Amino acid sequence: KFIRIHFTASGKLAGCDIVAYLLEKSRITEQQEVERSYHIFYQLLQEYGKTICPEGLIEKCHCSTDIYDYIYVSQGKTKVDSIDDNEELEYTEDAFKVLGFEEQEKFDCYMLTAAVMTCGGIEFKTKGRDDQAECELIGPDSYPGKVAALTGVDAFAMIKAFCKPRIKVGTEWVIKGQTCEQATNAVGGIGRAIYDRVFKWLIEKCNDTLIDPTLKKANFCAVLDIAGFEIFEYNGFEQISINFVNEKLQQFFNHHMFVVEQEEYVKEGIDWVMVDFGMDLAAAIIMFEKPMGIWAILEEESLFPKATDKSFEEKLKAALGKLPVFLKPASKTDKNAHFGVSHYAGVVNYNVTSWLEKNKDPVNETVVELFKSTSKCQLLVHLWREHPGQPTTAPKDDGKKKKKGGGGKTVSSVYLVSLAELMTTLYSCEPHFVRCLVPNNHKKPGDVEPPLIMHQLTCNGVLEGIRICMRGFPNRMPYADFKMRYACLGAAEIASSSDNKVASYALMDKINFDRERYRLGHTLVFFRAGSLAGLEEARDGLVIKWVRFIQGEVFKRVRTRVYEKKRDQRELIKVAQRNFRKFLGMRDWGWFIIIQKTRGMIGLPNPEEELRLLEEKANATFGKYQEALDVTKNLEGQMGSLKDDIGAMTKQLSEEQGNVSVYTDRQAKAITIKGEAEVELVQQQKVLASEENSRTELAAEVKAHSGSINAVKKDMEDVELAIVKVEQEKGNRDHTIKTLQDEVGEQDEVINKLNKEKKHLSSTQAKSSEDLAAAEEKVAHLMSVKSQLESTLDQLEGGLDKEKKSRATLEKAKRKVEGDLKMAQDAVADLERTKKEIEAVVAAKEKNNGLLSVKLDDEQSLVGKAQKNIKELQGRVEAAEEELEAERQARAQAERQRSDLAREIDQLGGRLDEAGGATVAQVELNKKRESEIVKLRKDTEEANISSESVLSNMKRKQGDAVLEMTEQIDALQKMKAKIDKDKTIIMAEIADARAATEEVVRAQASQDKSN
Repeated sequence: KFIRIHFTASGKLAGCDIVAYLLEKSRITEQQEVERSYHIFYQLLQEYGKTICPEGLIEKCHCSTDIYDYIYVSQGKTKVDSIDDNEELEYTEDAFKVLGFEEQEKFDCYMLTAAVMTCGGIEFKTKGRDDQAECELIGPDSYPGKVAALTGVDAFAMIKAFCKPRIKVGTEWVIKGQTCEQATNAVGGIGRAIYDRVFKWLIEKCNDTLIDPTLKKANFCAVLDIAGFEIFEYNGFEQISINFVNEKLQQFFNHHMFVVEQEEYVKEGIDWVMVDFGMDLAAAIIMFEKPMGIWAILEEESLFPKATDKSFEEKLKAALGKLPVFLKPASKTDKNAHFGVSHYAGVVNYNVTSWLEKNKDPVNETVVELFKSTSKCQLLVHLWREHPGQPTTAPKDDGKKKKKGGGGKTVSSVYLVSLAELMTTLYSCEPHFVRCLVPNNHKKPGDVEPPLIMHQLTCNGVLEGIRICMRGFPNRMPYADFKMRYACLGAAEIASSSDNKVASYALMDKINFDRERYRLGHTLVFFRAGSLAGLEEARDGLVIKWVRFIQGEVFKRVRTRVYEKKRDQRELIKVAQRNFRKFLGMRDWGWFIIIQKTRGMIGLPNPEEELRLLEEKANATFGKYQEALDVTKNLEGQMGSLKDDIGAMTKQLSEEQGNVSVYTDRQAKAITIKGEAEVELVQQQKVLASEENSRTELAAEVKAHSGSINAVKKDMEDVELAIVKVEQEKGNRDHTIKTLQDEVGEQDEVINKLNKEKKHLSSTQAKSSEDLAAAEEKVAHLMSVKSQLESTLDQLEGGLDKEKKSRATLEKAKRKVEGDLKMAQDAVADLERTKKEIEAVVAAKEKNNGLLSVKLDDEQSLVGKAQKNIKELQGRVEAAEEELEAERQARAQAERQRSDLAREIDQLGGRLDEAGGATVAQVELNKKRESEIVKLRKDTEEANISSESVLSNMKRKQGDAVLEMTEQIDALQKMKAKIDKDKTIIMAEIADARAATEEVVRAQASQDKSN
């Protein structure tokens, strides 16, 4: 949702509005185990509803108190520990009142929401051989009856519309039978459509209340709240829609953050090559948006009547299969995924099941027409007002040309238009980005799950942003701040040059700060990510050192004061001891005793003298008071006479000022006449100048037109006469103005004379006022007695204030005790919340145990398959071992032959020894035999080597055979999976063909019956 607060050009608030994108309608009729449907469904069944209307909200909406009676909203979680549905219903009711909804609109909204929830209970049964869906229970207490009552239509007509809708074939309307599955899907489609339209109507009503249409909206401040990137175990149509929005927003984020950043680098004069980081995401976005991209193919297949999920999948792979961002499915959680997409946050495997139906989102037009024409619910009729329905009479053309009919709007087309508008709005704004992270899944404070956080950082693009930031200079600082903060590292270097760059380079080189880690711009110092921390560490080292010096000095001064105080105390103890010893020595001395007794009387005042002085002072003060009263009385008498004189002079002054006003009016009239004359003079001078110009032009033309000279001379004479006349008139006006100015001067003299008399009277009045002020000061002295009494009153009021303060202290203590009580209550609530969180953790652990058991069963089945493969491989190994045994026997036979030949050689050697004394011929024969023996030994060794090579070859062949058999097993398993998949597809096609054939037969039979 996009929430905007609008302002006028002057900054005045003009209201706000809400724009919603991509409502997840599938959640209305189905939820996963960990999900919950929309909260309003659960609020309708709460106790607070009994106070909303006399009969109670549950009775008015024909609901029960058991949420499990409604299959649409009870498939997942029905209760969330952190949400009190009863309290939320109070807030909902209050919101209806605050936003100005009428009572009928409010109850219509409640009843339609209840109708959507009740639709899940409508059941159909097959009747007859043609699989015709029928609903047997249509009473007022049944689910169909409740839905009909809530929507304000007839129950039998509604069920008939679901089971036997009317469709248009050519120019005629025919009735088409529905199977149970088709009728059930139609009910779900109507429920989703009603909820979607109620939701959008609520937003429109809120916008009407919150916006001021009379004010012109110039600017707005907005918040875009959107779900983050989603990678679930099963990713469908909703996930790819949300992920595409995030892809576009991440491209906008990259463009804004890093293009603007790089422009600042260039403006500051840093050596930088511009890089368009927004293009990093272009491949995936182009694949979605191009003419034969994912959205275009989905739109095309949605409009094609015989398209299926399989044909949609094949067209996607045929058109996009060669793109690098379009991948083969490799999901571990969804074995039936059809393709993968390489998004910026990671690879997501999508399943295209039911995408076409979700994109079409069809509704039963017969039911819609029933709602539009017969419903007693005004809101329901209003919601479907723009839907064409199935009108019984065709609208008249009125002679206008008939427009070509277009296909209905699909979910993706509306979604893409909204997304384009959103991106246009964002590119015209000044955006700020907020990334929200969930630290753990069980809502436990202080608990962090690093894998979960890293997954979110990957999905929301923060890691990608960090990667891009590391290439640039994310930290920067003005030269003035840089010098002020880091001058402590090298004050001499900073002061060495007035050039900011030279001084900064000198400072950095002094502390051996690598120049690759920072750049100096025209007005800013730029640092790479993490570089500024190194500079801060160097500064912190110096600051800590100086702080320790200051702490040592402060500690020294504090302890020095303590030492000096102790030292003075020691010296004073000595003085006290010395004086005490002197007192002990003189306490029995007589003169010391007398001095001690009389010391208190020295300097005491005389009471009689004091009393006399007070009496004289009182008499003098009373005399002055009496004198002040007499003076005040005299001055008051004089002041009365002065007031009379002032009144007379004021009256005379007002009369004189009246005469002056007459002269002032005459002067103003004369000035206006003078102004008019001057204006007229200026005009006549302009005329004169124009005539002079024309005269010069005419003089120039005299040579060429000598025949018109007399006429021109006559015109010139007329102009000169006019000029003389104007100058005479000017003289008369000047004389009149001078006369009026003389009269004004005489009146000014009269006014000055009157002002002087007024000043004299003012001075006299000021003197009288001073005398009166002196008398009032004397009176103020006598008011001191009154001030003493007032001080007594103040003391009493101070006592009252003390009593009030004590009471406030008691109130404060009371509030403190109440705060402690509230803290204790909060602690109890925290303990209860902790208990609920622990219970949630236990439930999660039990769920994990179930998942692990399922995984264990899968692993055991895989182990069984592996054992089977091992047995087959063992059979092959045994065959190879038999071949190896044959080779060993051949080798043993060769060894036996070798031993026989060796034995023959020994025998020949013995014979040779016996015939040692033979002739030379025998010696040569022996040499010949020895050469034969050497040859036989060589043959024997070659036979051994050949047998060993044969043995090694056999071993290698055995290993190759084992590897080849393993590969063949894998290939056979893949082939088997593919064959099973093809088999299911073929069976589905056979079922569709049979259904189509049966449909044709039923249609023919119904046609025969009608004939």
